[in-house]
Amino acid sequence: MRGSAVIVGAGIAGTAAARGLLRAGWSVQVLERNGSLPGSGTALAMWPEATRALDVLGAGATVRAGSVEQPGARLLRPDGSEIAALGGGRTARLVPRTVLLEALADELPPGIIHWNSPVAGLETLPRADVVIAADGISSRLRTGCCAARPRPLGTVAFRGVVPGPAAEVTETWGPGRLFGITPLDGQNTNWFACIRSEDLALFRSGQGSGQGAGQGSGPGEGSPEEVRGRAGEILTSLYRGWHPAVVRVIGNLEGSPVDYRELFDIPRLPSYVFGRTVLLGDAAHGMAPNLGRGACEALLDAVALVEALAKASDADAALRAYDAGRRRRGNRMVRAARLLNRASTAKRFTAARNLAVSTAARFS
Repeated sequence: MRGSAVIVGAGIAGTAAARGLLRAGWSVQVLERNGSLPGSGTALAMWPEATRALDVLGAGATVRAGSVEQPGARLLRPDGSEIAALGGGRTARLVPRTVLLEALADELPPGIIHWNSPVAGLETLPRADVVIAADGISSRLRTGCCAARPRPLGTVAFRGVVPGPAAEVTETWGPGRLFGITPLDGQNTNWFACIRSEDLALFRSGQGSGQGAGQGSGPGEGSPEEVRGRAGEILTSLYRGWHPAVVRVIGNLEGSPVDYRELFDIPRLPSYVFGRTVLLGDAAHGMAPNLGRGACEALLDAVALVEALAKASDADAALRAYDAGRRRRGNRMVRAARLLNRASTAKRFTAARNLAVSTAARFS
């Protein structure tokens, strides 16, 4: 079938759906609250199934040209010794968020995306055969449809990019925190840190963290903007004594923008479809970042929805098919990412955790 769609959100899910529907002959409008695509961003992992989805959308070649192929990763202890080698049989591509979004948006005609167009609720939208809620983990449309709100994971994340190349993908697990390093391109390194919320709160109370404790008010105190501004101080304290690759990245933070946020996920949803409104990407299954699957699942959502709408005789049947094909996997991914977030930032029984991961990796 062919019809009309209003898409709320010009992130990965929204731009991918818009591109696919336009190719299928649909009339599309995209409403985006921001004024443009982001001008910066960290690296995203594109697993083989996501790369195939990009090929379906006609953006695979562009993304390959702007990304780095990376086979496997190593999981390390804070002293740099190896816990496990992971994913040797699968190759991911690491693509900057800006490259991915620009590749998805490059076929969209001028005027398709309406910038600076925040959406308060369904009642404010123009008429369309299908409304696609791709407005992120804090989706107003999802909340209006089913009252499901993000739930805190009990962790916070810092991430950014520093100058200098990275030779490999590593993730280092210590008690209550982790630090990840990946290539971004030939000249820059993508990094991310995940920390238990209570460890950051200890700085606010002046008690320190037990590892490089601060004094007085401490570097974790204040608004998110203030925390971002003191990221170097916070991370230097929390990761003092970790292996040289981590120390190098933290030592290069000065002058580089740092993203800081509390982490949330979405509880299990009874449906991704509410009448003619359908949830895509983080609006449907916002998850902890630990699996590196958020962008991949958004692309798979978009391709599945486009194919369902193109094949079905009416929108209701298409949306039912999409829901049946994607919701179970989405709920499973959210659950798995939440468990990995807890395990990777555990404070107790870390030796047993590391042994279990090492054993599983050898037999995978």
